[in-house]
This record gives sequence, C-alpha cells and structure tokens, in this order.
Amino acid sequence: MARVINTGGQDFEVIRTNDYFYIDKTSFIREWWEAGDDVTLITRPRRFGKTLNMSMVEKFFSVDYAGRSDLFEGLSIWQEEEYRKLQGTYPVVFLSFANVKDSSFASARKKIGRIFAALYTKCDFLLEGDCLSRGEKEQYEMGKNGQLDEVDLELALNQLSDYLCRYYGKKVIILLDEYDTPMQEAYVKGYWEEMSGFMRSLFNAAFKTNPYLYRALMTGITRVSRESIFSDFNNPKIITTTSVQYEERFGFTEEEVFTALEEYGLPEKKEEVKTWYDGFTFGTKTDIYNPWSIINYLDNRKLGIYWANTSSNSLAGKLIREGSRALKQEFETLLQGGCIHTELDEQIVYDQMNDDEQAVWSLLLASGYLKVAGFEGKNEMSYDWEKGVLLKPVYKLALTNLEVRQMFQSMVKGWFREIRSNYSQFIKALLMGDEEAMNDYMNAVAEELFSSFDTGKRPSRSEPERFYHGFVLGLMVELAGRYTITSNRESGFGRYDVMLEPKEPGDDAMILEFKVFKPGKEADLEETAASALAQIEEKNYAAALQAKGIPAERIRRYGFAFEGKQVLIRGRG
Repeated sequence: MARVINTGGQDFEVIRTNDYFYIDKTSFIREWWEAGDDVTLITRPRRFGKTLNMSMVEKFFSVDYAGRSDLFEGLSIWQEEEYRKLQGTYPVVFLSFANVKDSSFASARKKIGRIFAALYTKCDFLLEGDCLSRGEKEQYEMGKNGQLDEVDLELALNQLSDYLCRYYGKKVIILLDEYDTPMQEAYVKGYWEEMSGFMRSLFNAAFKTNPYLYRALMTGITRVSRESIFSDFNNPKIITTTSVQYEERFGFTEEEVFTALEEYGLPEKKEEVKTWYDGFTFGTKTDIYNPWSIINYLDNRKLGIYWANTSSNSLAGKLIREGSRALKQEFETLLQGGCIHTELDEQIVYDQMNDDEQAVWSLLLASGYLKVAGFEGKNEMSYDWEKGVLLKPVYKLALTNLEVRQMFQSMVKGWFREIRSNYSQFIKALLMGDEEAMNDYMNAVAEELFSSFDTGKRPSRSEPERFYHGFVLGLMVELAGRYTITSNRESGFGRYDVMLEPKEPGDDAMILEFKVFKPGKEADLEETAASALAQIEEKNYAAALQAKGIPAERIRRYGFAFEGKQVLIRGRG
C-alpha cells in the first residue's frame, strides 16, 4: 500500500512518526559531518527540500532528541554504529528567515527580533540555576520578550551559543534556513543598504567571532556576494547549484521519482512527468526533479504548475520586465525553447542587478528557472599564458523544463493584466488587419504600459526599446499557438523587426517594423511610419517567408512609429 502524501510537510519528526511518503536523504548527514567544514552554505532553488533536510539534521544531532532512534531506524545513516552514537549529542540552534518578507527595514528587524525571542523562550531553562549571571539573566529576559535593540540583535546568536555551551559543556551547532530571504526582500522593497549592514554584523558575530560555535549550516537560494554580507566572514564552504558536493542530497533523482511512480501505480506516466518536471542539474548530476512538483503530482495525479506557483516570482519578473533590450532579446530566445550563452558569477550582487545582465542570469540559474545545458569550451576557469588573460567558462543556459516555461508565459501575461481589455483588442485588431482599431488600442496600451518597463534610472521614453521588447514578449505568449514569432537580432537602436509566421495555412503572415521618430530626419510620425515600411521592402524581409511557401499576397507589413507614448501604425498588404 502506498504511503500517505503529506503535502508541504517540512518537519522530519512528523513525517517519520506518521510514516508519510519520504525519500531517504540521511546520507547528507554523513557527507556534511565528514567534510569537516566549520561553516557551510548550500544554495538550492525554493521547495527543494532544504528545510526538511535542516529539520532532519536538527533531529539527528540535537540533545532535545536524544534517544529518538525511531526517527532514523531503517534509513541510510542508521546503518553505521559510529553515527548511531552521535545522535542526540549536541546543543543545536535552529532558526529560519523564510518569513522575513517585510516592506521596511524596521518591520523586518522587528520580525527577526521575534524569531530570536522564540529561540530564547525555547531555551529558558538557562534561567534556572547559576549558569547565567544576574545581568545576563536580565539581558536574556529582554531577548525572550523581544526587547533587544539592533546591536543586541546582532549579538543574539553569539550570546545564546555562549549560554548553551556553558550549560551543556559542549559547543553548539547552528542551523540557519533561508538566510537570504531578507536580502531579496530588501532589494525588491528598497532597503538593501540597511539590511545588508545588519546581516553583515549578525553573521560576523554568529559565525566568525563565535568561540562557542562547533559547526554551522546555512541554506538559501542565492550566494549573496562576499562584499555585501560576508566581508567579515572566515571563508565559509559555499555549495552552489554548479558544485559537485551534495549534488544528490537536495531534490529527487530520476531513479527516486520513477520508483515513487511505481509505488503509486503510475508507471505509465514516467515520460509525461519527465517532460514536465525533469531538467534540474546540480554539479554533474542531471535529471534532478523538484520535490514539490513530484509530491503534488503524486497526490493530485495530474500534471500542473506546482513548483512555479508556490511563491511570487516578483524578483524574476521585475528584472526581466525592467531589463535592457539585450536582456529581453535573450529572454525571447529562452521563451521559444532556445539557449543563451553567457559567463556567470555565482556571487549575487543585488545592488548591481539592474546594471549587470550576468547577475540576472546567475540569479535565475540559482533560483531554478534556468539550467546549464552545456558549455562553450572548458567548463572551468583557465589561464591563457600566451595572451595573458583569464578565461572564464561560457555557460549554455536554457529554461529548466515545461513547467518553468508555462510559469514564464503566465508571468508575461501578467505584465499586461491591468490593460488586458485594450491589449486583447489590439491583438484582435492585428489578426483582423483593422488598422484604425490597431492605432486606437495600441495608443491606449502604450499610454498605460510604458512606465511598467521602467527601472527609474532608465525610463522607457528615453530607451523605448525596453517597451518594444516587452511588447514583443507579450505577442509571443498570446499568439504562441497560432504563430511562430521571430525577431531581427541585427536591428539597431530605434528600430526592431518582428516576423509572425502562421502555423495554419489560412492565416496571413505579418512583418512589424518599429521605428522611433527623429525630428532631424523626419517631419512627423507619418513619415516615420512610411520609413519603417520602406525599410521592410528595402531589406526584403518578406523573402524569408516566401521561401517557406507563403505567397506575397498573404504577407502583411506594418510600420510602427513611436514618439514618446504616441504611436502611429501604417500597413501595407
């Protein structure tokens, strides 16, 4: 009989006590312990079992769970006598920043204070006896009541480690889950400098200058740059999605997924599940599946977007929507099933994100939206002695799987949600060839949409191609079932080609040329639109469509002329 699915379960004790569905990842305990690293940071996408693994580590080492052999019997770690003796022998501090998603630094700091207050309350047995001095007990009560100021909060983990070390006569293990959630929220909400300064001091006190610390394990989605929060840190061992270490310990392998499908009587669904949910790669291990999607599929027994909908994709959406022309062009390629090629720096510098496209791709890779599909040349850094230059690997990146592609399509549709009526009417007019309606609705779309593609530093009116490429992404999503849409990657600033190749013989093909009004060269928008149409003819863009058997009379041409938010469209059959 198949085990019960505990959807969303992240507590190792609850899952094991109730014999819920669980794939054995306890070998991680052995690998981490034997690695001997003082501080380990592991980055994995969300919903990849980070919290469950941290809960597992807590239950294994914590003195609070001494004698709980029932939690580990039958699992990999319990096969070795030396590890049975380790179970329940260390004071463990386990905390998570997963819910620190506040709109201001003051609110975020207050929430962190409450997290520490809960830790202090859990350990209030320290107030008994003479382990703490009178002054320390007073300070402890303040922490327990959430009354610590910013400086005391920065020292809270250090001091709690001290007290627990005194009480048990043994150094502590600190487990910090979702360490970077406050960082991401601070970047999106606009209080990055305050939060990064606070975290830098907190981590320095907890993990560098903490003589009471034995081992520490941190998890998150991204590797925040050393300069941002780790500048005072003693070289932690950092494990990213491209690292070989622990490559099978987070997420499900294909063998584990197929075994689960057999358990639940779904062996015939292997290829469907692979198409939708396979694609993640950690280190050299390919064919890794997201646990959240697989668990929900086993529970619901139907395909769907599970992982991609578990939290807002606001940061990914913001970076792509407000990104440069070049970034949007690359994203067009990804959305249509292609690959992009780029160097990567896995250290995320959040405050440089708007100016560094590599950082955006690095973030999307760390977040699980992209996968490494290969390399151009070597897959590691090397030095060219003849030229005297450091050669970095060039990554070949693609969207991870069908689920992620569906998520991004929904995200692009969301950009136009507030103007859905006008945008839908424009699409309808475009398909019908109604030039007057196209002009009416396109002007309404431009009036409302330009600002949503702004970064603040570079408004769309001064760099209008930010808007054009966002608009083209919308066409790609809305017309994906009816047209194959390609763009002219050689067009320069102020113009942009779009070609719509029909998938059904009854539909017309279309060529769209975008052009910006230039007062020194053109008298008005009519002349700009005429120039766009002339360019279509001069460059013979229709040849590519005619070569595929589409007759000239079934190819429509449109010139889009822009001046600020004003648009004029002129067509030619």
